[in-house]
Amino acid sequence: MRILHLSDTHVERTDEPNRHGVDATGSLRLMLAELAGQRDIDAVVVTGDLANDGAVEAYTTVREAVGEFARTWDAPVFYTTGNHDERQAFAKVLGSGHLGPDGTDRAAAVLPGAERAAVGEVDGHRFVTLDSLVPGEVYGRLGETQLAWLREVLAAPARHGTVLALHHPPICLDVPTQRAFGLLDADALADAIRGTDVRVVLAGHFHLQLSGFLAGVPVWVTPGVVNRIDLTTRPGTERAVRGASASLVELGGAAGPMFHTFHARDPRAHETVYELDEERTREVIARYGPTPDPR
Repeated sequence: MRILHLSDTHVERTDEPNRHGVDATGSLRLMLAELAGQRDIDAVVVTGDLANDGAVEAYTTVREAVGEFARTWDAPVFYTTGNHDERQAFAKVLGSGHLGPDGTDRAAAVLPGAERAAVGEVDGHRFVTLDSLVPGEVYGRLGETQLAWLREVLAAPARHGTVLALHHPPICLDVPTQRAFGLLDADALADAIRGTDVRVVLAGHFHLQLSGFLAGVPVWVTPGVVNRIDLTTRPGTERAVRGASASLVELGGAAGPMFHTFHARDPRAHETVYELDEERTREVIARYGPTPDPR
């Protein structure tokens, strides 16, 4: 099972450059063009922040660009929501988020309610997408209703195991922004997947590649398509640079899962998109981070 993993396209409602001067649609198209020579893609997973401001036009652009790419391999596409996404617009264009090669909704089961969580299957591999979006917030949370549903889904194993996809990573480095803006209920997710057939957890959000384990399950965080975060900066600061990236996830075999990162050949790669000093980083965390539990 070879999965192309994309995340954080941040496409705008038009093809105009965003406020940082980056053409998000152009970055997506460049990344897909660079990947055209790949072989045997069985599925495409896009883990959230598809649209930068939740515009229907942006979801349409992503669906058409990624869908055209996926049809080359007759591969289904699995989308999740991210903190920049808007559920109603997402559902209007992408339905459950589980689209077949012909663009039709192929979800085998969906979580009742507004959250966009669903179950699909590809050649005996179960794909479960979760909705970690907390409207108006940067951090993510799944909540007990979604976690209870996930436990029910995982109660019966799939023939070749489960791929779990969501936007907010349940792991992080000792970086202030990652600690503040990751998945708040990662421990509860760990409890839900412990001892199940989940083979890998795929996430995005941090705009950089990162790997680790959750309850013994490999976790892969793919870098962003629109830009990437450069951790060569001083601790407590943040720098984003140009350069679209994506990942290949290969399941099965003696060494699986294996992860490989692609970087598009962008002539402006590594140019600074924005940079936050320590004071500004603290301000962002104070403004958008979770409210501490008074207990």
